[in-house]
Amino acid sequence: MAAEPRRTTPWLIVVAAVLLAGLLAYTVFAGWVPTKQRMTRLEAEMKDVYAREAALQTRLAQQEQRSTMREQQLNALRSERDELARRVEDLERELAAARARRR
Repeated sequence: MAAEPRRTTPWLIVVAAVLLAGLLAYTVFAGWVPTKQRMTRLEAEMKDVYAREAALQTRLAQQEQRSTMREQQLNALRSERDELARRVEDLERELAAARARRR
């Protein structure tokens, strides 16, 4: 009869251990699923951010290219304007010299 109390105590410990393991598994699983979902959302958001960054960098490169081209065109127009101004001055001097010779 002394053996019966020993049998009930180990079963109680086994049941408690199983309940504890179940509670631990539930806690881990309940924490893991939302974390996994959040990680998936964050990865998708990062991909979106990287895609937007690439698009912005492309736009920036295009704008820089256009700006460089405009600067080159502006410099060419300035040179042309300066050349035309020099040509006008030369022609005015020639005209003034021709008028002076006629008199």
